[in-house]
Amino acid sequence: MFIDSHAHLEMEQFDADREAMIARAREAGVETILAIGSGTGPGSLDCAIEIAAKHEFIYATIGIHPHEAKLAGAADFAELEQLAKQPKVIAWGEIGLDYFYDHSPRELQKEVFRTQLDLARAAKLPIVIHCRPSDGSEDAWNDCLQLLGEHWASSGLGGILHCFTGTWPHAAKALDMGFMISFAGNVTFPKAVQIRDAAKQVPLDRMFIETDSPFLAPVPNRGKRNEPAFVREVARQVGELRQLSTEDVGARTAANFRRFFSLHETAKSI
Repeated sequence: MFIDSHAHLEMEQFDADREAMIARAREAGVETILAIGSGTGPGSLDCAIEIAAKHEFIYATIGIHPHEAKLAGAADFAELEQLAKQPKVIAWGEIGLDYFYDHSPRELQKEVFRTQLDLARAAKLPIVIHCRPSDGSEDAWNDCLQLLGEHWASSGLGGILHCFTGTWPHAAKALDMGFMISFAGNVTFPKAVQIRDAAKQVPLDRMFIETDSPFLAPVPNRGKRNEPAFVREVARQVGELRQLSTEDVGARTAANFRRFFSLHETAKSI
């Protein structure tokens, strides 16, 4: 069995076949999906909760993505505080820094990031981190890890570095702060040498796999819409790197997920 630790199930790319897509994931052996609830920012902060409520094996996150930091206001933070109390919400995110697109000013991204770290700490929820530096730089990684060290590490709540694209030293620093490292479909891309290098070194008991659906479809589906059923291709690539079977990687990362979130094994059927 596999667990997709990061999927944007609410996005319009799934509007035509959302339930069929979820059924395909189950048929492919996906036992649990973590639906990411950042949506399109304020106004859609409960999007993952709505989907999780319909399926026992789907859990939800809440949070404001760095892209939408410029849209966040006091009312949105107050809404997030209330949503954090929902029983299917098990993490806060994805939150962090994105210096690649700079859809929101960097200083504002940092401010909204810090605010959400405080809110997640109060809610006793681990966090899901998005970190993307500008081309050829480590700027966002340096800032993100510094902020986590100053404002989060002491919480003891840990979190997930989702869709990891950094270097092994970045992963090592996050591991020291209690984070899990999650690998997505881009670990299968031919030029993703840096990501595969990290995937070889992250301890197996600190690793998740994900799709980041509908983005980053893994080889051999690259260029198509991604979906949770394809998470087994991420497991296959990690298995090749670690001399393990696809099924073994699936089982180990699923066990990691259940342990990290203190979840019991979910039912095997819809």
